[in-house]
Amino acid sequence: MPQATRTLITACVAVFVAQIFLRNVPLEAFALWPLGNGFLPWQLVTYAFLHGSVAHIFFNMFALFMFGSEIERLFGTRWFTIYYFVCVIAAGITQLVVNAMLGSGAPTVGASGGVFGLLLAFAMYFPQRKLYLIFFPIGLPAWLFVTLYGALELYLGVTQTASGIAHFAHLGGMIGGYLMIQQRRGRRGRR
Repeated sequence: MPQATRTLITACVAVFVAQIFLRNVPLEAFALWPLGNGFLPWQLVTYAFLHGSVAHIFFNMFALFMFGSEIERLFGTRWFTIYYFVCVIAAGITQLVVNAMLGSGAPTVGASGGVFGLLLAFAMYFPQRKLYLIFFPIGLPAWLFVTLYGALELYLGVTQTASGIAHFAHLGGMIGGYLMIQQRRGRRGRR
């Protein structure tokens, strides 16, 4: 596993273990709170290291391992790290805007914004690679899988169907990732 991916997974797991032992005390200062309701600037990064449950951290870290390893090998450790944190920050800003529009006072936690940025990068650089889900054993090309997943996130966010999940943060991570990839391709001639 490449260095940055391994470090991110290790840090998230260590913070989650600390959350358990400290009985979620870190949530107060480091979760992403809405503007005017406890927001502090560092939360745009720190929220991505906190997770709400064992399932939440397991699936985020599994996706970070699967897609982060591949993207880090492609981008290199330095650019991968910048890319990941831009996705996390873009996801956080998107969630802040949505929370302000909806008047939500709930905090946001999880690495999902960064993970969705990695999913987008995977689909853009490996569009024909097949992805399989356990409950859907037919392989879908990465570009189609990620497009459908993004559309589902948009639908769930607009309809507020699966409450308690920051669907717009996921989309914000994808938008941040897309902009970074376009910037990278512009500098390197479509690479």
